[in-house]
Amino acid sequence: MKTTKYYIAAIAAFITWGLFSLVLKPIHDYASLDILFFRVFSCGILMLLIAFLFKRKQIKETIEIFKALSKSEKRKSILLNVGGSVFLMANWFTFIYVVNHVSVKAASLAYLVCPILTTLLAYFILSEKLLKTQWLSVGLSISGCLLLSYSDIMDMFFSIVIGLTYAAYLVSQRANKGFDKFIVLTFHITVAALFLLPFYPAYGGSVPTEFKFYFFIETIAIVFTIIPLFLNLYALSGINSSTVGMLLNINPMIAFGLAAFVFKERITPLQITAYGIIFLAVLFFNSHHLFAIKQKITAISRHSQR
Repeated sequence: MKTTKYYIAAIAAFITWGLFSLVLKPIHDYASLDILFFRVFSCGILMLLIAFLFKRKQIKETIEIFKALSKSEKRKSILLNVGGSVFLMANWFTFIYVVNHVSVKAASLAYLVCPILTTLLAYFILSEKLLKTQWLSVGLSISGCLLLSYSDIMDMFFSIVIGLTYAAYLVSQRANKGFDKFIVLTFHITVAALFLLPFYPAYGGSVPTEFKFYFFIETIAIVFTIIPLFLNLYALSGINSSTVGMLLNINPMIAFGLAAFVFKERITPLQITAYGIIFLAVLFFNSHHLFAIKQKITAISRHSQR
C-alpha cells in the first residue's frame, strides 16, 4: 500500500496525456517542427524560472550529490540524463507528426505498443521481475496490438517508433536515481531546448502571430508536459518501470475514445475488440495491487463495524 501514491501519480499523468490531442488538433495547420520548437523552448524557460526562483536549495544539493559521485557514476549519470533528453525530443516530434499528419488512432496505438516495449526492456536491461499474471498481461497486450496492426501496418510502424522512444526514456529514468526529480526534469528539457536551438533558424517557419497558437503551446507546455512528466518521474521513484509502462495503456484508451467520439475517425469492431483485450491486460498486470487495495478496504470496513 505504500506504493499507492506512486500509482496515483502515474495514472494522473497518463489520463492527462490521453487528452493531449484536444489541444494539439486545434493547431494542426502549423508544422510539426514549429510546434516541437515552441513547446520545448516554452518548457525550458518556464522550468528554469521555477528552478532558479524556488528551487535554489535543491539545485545546490543536486550539484553536491553529483560532485560526490565516482568517475564511473558521473559518466553513467551524464549518459542517463543526456540520453533522457534525446529520447524525449524524439518522442515528442514523432508523436506531434503522427497526430497531425497520420491519425490520432496511430498515435494512441503507439502508447499501446510502448508498455510492451517498456516491460521487455526493463526485464532484459534492469532485470525487473514479473509475476505469471503480468507475463499473461504482456501476452494479451501483444495479441491486442497484433489485431490492430492487421488493419493498418503503417500505423504499427509509426507506433513502434513513438513507443520505443518513450519506453527507452522510462527505463533510463528508472535507473536515474538520487537526484531531485524536478531538477532532473529541468535538466532534460533544458538540454533538449539547447540541442534544438541551433536548428530553429534553418528549420523553423515564420514566427506565428495568432494568439491561439501561443495559448495552446503554453497549455501544452504546462498542463501536458511539465506536470505529467514530473508525475511520471515521481512514479518511477516508487514503482517499477514495467508497472509504469503498463499503466501507460490508460493514455491510448482515452485517446482512442477521443478519436472515435470527438474526432469522428473510423473505428472498426476489430479495433474495439483489440482495445478491450488491452484493457483486460492492464487489469491483469496490476491485479496484485488492486487485490491489496481491496483487502485493505475490507479490513478497514470490518474494523469500523466493531
